[in-house]
Amino acid sequence: MRKTTSCLIALVLSYLLLGSTQSHAVPPKVIQAVPDNGDIDVAPNLNEIRITFDQPMSEGMSVVGGGETYPEVQGRPQWVNDRTLAVRVKLRPNHDYWLSANSNRFQNFQNRAGEPAEPYPIQFRTGAAKRLAGRTGIDDQASSGPLNAKDNRRAVNLLRSAIRDHYSYRDRLNIDWDKLLRSHQNTLFATKTPVEFARIAGTLLASAQDKHIWFQVGDEFIPSYVRPSVPNANYSLLPKLVPGLKKHGRAVVSGRWDDGIGYLAVASWDRNKLEDGKSLYDALDAVQGTEALIIDVRANGGGDERLAQQLAGCFLAERRLYGKHVYRDPKSPTGFTPPNERWVEPNPSRPRYAGHVAVLSGPAVMSSCESFLLMMKQVPDAVIVGAASQGSSGNPKPHDLQNGVVVLLPSWKDMMPDGRELAGVGIAPDIDVKAAPADFQLGDPVLEAAHAHLRGSKQ
Repeated sequence: MRKTTSCLIALVLSYLLLGSTQSHAVPPKVIQAVPDNGDIDVAPNLNEIRITFDQPMSEGMSVVGGGETYPEVQGRPQWVNDRTLAVRVKLRPNHDYWLSANSNRFQNFQNRAGEPAEPYPIQFRTGAAKRLAGRTGIDDQASSGPLNAKDNRRAVNLLRSAIRDHYSYRDRLNIDWDKLLRSHQNTLFATKTPVEFARIAGTLLASAQDKHIWFQVGDEFIPSYVRPSVPNANYSLLPKLVPGLKKHGRAVVSGRWDDGIGYLAVASWDRNKLEDGKSLYDALDAVQGTEALIIDVRANGGGDERLAQQLAGCFLAERRLYGKHVYRDPKSPTGFTPPNERWVEPNPSRPRYAGHVAVLSGPAVMSSCESFLLMMKQVPDAVIVGAASQGSSGNPKPHDLQNGVVVLLPSWKDMMPDGRELAGVGIAPDIDVKAAPADFQLGDPVLEAAHAHLRGSKQ
């Protein structure tokens, strides 16, 4: 994989190679993975993931995943034999990982008759750096102090109160939170360490299907709901599709075509990755002079909304309303505050880009990056191209459970300028590009649709 695009790989690892024509009556399936789905305390020095199927396979593969939960892959995966694939990786300690062999979109794991394997998710967590062996049985006692039933009883009550009074999306899926906590409270009462309590509570709260809920024990963050979305893109093809790619910092690349259309990809709104905005401005400088611009955020899962405002402000001539939100307020008759408005201002430190703009979006786009989409919808003649965003925003706030565990819960409901809620809905594109997984193996229909639209806009 070229370094130019390594920062953008939120990615799907898909290699399509030819196999033989031997037939098999039953679609293949994974019979073993190392580490396997659900494993904890995986040794962080493990340098290889192995996936074994129940029958001989062709040489194609789709190792699916993205973002912070996707392992850092070292080189190209290799077939050890006709049933087992080895993926060399570099893992971090105390980290949650998720990948999948095949998915509903990407199905290049096939037997020799061309039948795709059943999707097989692999979610696991690494242990502390000092542990050099073992895949399960995390030593919670060594990582944090002992708890007793009194500590945990108080923590469960505080958790119940935090959900009732402060969790903005508590009613979204009609979950009976009191019943859920009561049915598992004895298990929580019996936990011996904060880490154990946090992991069990996190499993319970996963019922909310909310990626903005997580727990903190010291410096360790424990997610509740982990289900990465695969971007509607194949960034490994970018060097072939976009001329003159140039990397700016850790999360931005630029390029331009000979027809006067520029390309700018932003993989995150994380302030550190964007060097407080410097890499954004460097990339904008690189595309100055273009007549139209494609902004690709299909792999962007959010970050600092203020940085998104800075970039969007480079395309605006006047202040525009782009969103609203309400906070949970248990003292209010409605349970929420009156709506707060969010505005985006022209960026005074940059010249305004006056050309036509197309923003590429899709199912991996969430949180502050959805706010960026709403900002760009205020730009005259700008269009969103691709697929609907994820519909996930929360502005989580911490709540101390007083047993060494802090729970972070979404505090607001994010809304579009007209007051429609964003959660579970997302932002629909102006140009909807329906594409099958195979369409991204040799090309990028979303990028092509945006390019064609901008070429027409210039005429």
